Amino acid sequence: MVVEAQALGATSNDGKVTESTDAIAELGRQAMTEMHATLRLLRADGDTPELSPQPGLGQLDRLLEQLRRAGLEVELTVEGQPRQLARGVDLSAFRIIQEALTNVVKHAGNASAQVTLSYQAHEMTLTIIDIETGSPAVILKQPSDGHGVIGMRERATLFGGTLRTEAIPSGFKVTATLPYAPTTS
Repeated sequence: MVVEAQALGATSNDGKVTESTDAIAELGRQAMTEMHATLRLLRADGDTPELSPQPGLGQLDRLLEQLRRAGLEVELTVEGQPRQLARGVDLSAFRIIQEALTNVVKHAGNASAQVTLSYQAHEMTLTIIDIETGSPAVILKQPSDGHGVIGMRERATLFGGTLRTEAIPSGFKVTATLPYAPTTS
């Protein structure tokens, strides 16, 4: 992905294309770094692996900015009073949003996205909506068709939360609830 994005950017005279492909390449490099860190963890022979901090909602603005540079119009709304989350819940919230937005880029073609973080008394709700803005897009119509949706669901249920996906008239909607006090399953 990184090589393809860089190759496309190198062959374009359009600054916007180059900027978008640079952002895609950077996202790919970050994913590879995280994958390598995970593999080092799995292959450690009793050595203390070097660990980099896992992302959380504190890095959400950075993720959204990268997606914007890649050409996705994305809007963030925060409802309620943000609070400190348990590390696993914070990581899961970030990854669910990241995966849902990746699916918008991957499946929705010409779309924009709305992300809402809603902090309630005992749980938070994440709502990610893709809004088709041009010609009809190819979107994920069946939740069971993608590993990304399965991964999002696993992240939510790991902490006693839920995940719901649905096609809506304007595109596709992902809604996840995550309790503040996780009940591991």
